[in-house]
Amino acid sequence: MTSQVVIQMANDLKKASSKNSAPIWAKLAEYALKPSVARRNINLYRIGQLTKENDVVVFPGKVLGTGNIPHKITLCSFSISESAASKILESGSSLVSYSELIEKHPTGKGVVLLG
Repeated sequence: MTSQVVIQMANDLKKASSKNSAPIWAKLAEYALKPSVARRNINLYRIGQLTKENDVVVFPGKVLGTGNIPHKITLCSFSISESAASKILESGSSLVSYSELIEKHPTGKGVVLLG
């Protein structure tokens, strides 16, 4: 069963996708409605390998705290562990919500979708 919060998030993402002609938000809405067992996990170490300085990154799953990110990024994810969140903030990187991400990057240009 999908929670009302997730359904609302998916609806917001779909609206942003059609309003801004940004397929990335529709893809995120699709990921949000998948069952939680189908969602992926990623470690900070892997995010560090796949990104570069000042990337804006979206991960449609849970971010785990193994490893570190050697550069600053802006991260949005569906879920994040406490250790991952504290390591990200300590490194000078930032965490944003999906609504903040849509506000700053309405067309999705410059946003890296991992997963």
